[in-house]
Amino acid sequence: MPKAKKSGKRKKFNYTQDRKKLKKQHIKKCNPRIENSQIRNAWDDNKSMARNLQEMGLAFDPNRTLPIKKKSLLREDRVTKAPAGIVTKPYVLNQLEEEANRPEKDSKTLSSDLIEYAQYMIREHKDDFKAMARDEKNYYQDTPKQIKRKLNEYKRCHPQHYDAFTSSLVAAQPMDQ
Repeated sequence: MPKAKKSGKRKKFNYTQDRKKLKKQHIKKCNPRIENSQIRNAWDDNKSMARNLQEMGLAFDPNRTLPIKKKSLLREDRVTKAPAGIVTKPYVLNQLEEEANRPEKDSKTLSSDLIEYAQYMIREHKDDFKAMARDEKNYYQDTPKQIKRKLNEYKRCHPQHYDAFTSSLVAAQPMDQ
């Protein structure tokens, strides 16, 4: 079988490559950035991934952590024992649990155009969605159900804003009549 053309050739040093940059790229590839700050701060680069996670009280291999019952022919269910690791950094686990138990903020907001649209429809038609669908400002020709969904989204995303708007409408009505 023939040899590859340049296989026996002597390796030459490439002066055009930045060796420092190559080393940084290699280190970055070998040690990827840990996104979670608690785990990143407690991580020890001299230890293996399994050892680090075991010390933090986290699972490296879920198949070992959560044992599966083995069924035998004699109707005896034996449970495979999970290796008991010593947790030397329990504060990481506590911080992760605390972070997971925090309520998540609803960061969804609506565009100012959609808020103005919803306010106009409520101001003009109150709760009559069919009249809203026939309104001339209904540029996108939304159906009554689509308009209802948009108004419910407005109520859900901006409850204080919606309450203030409806209270201003109630206060303005007696003056008009």
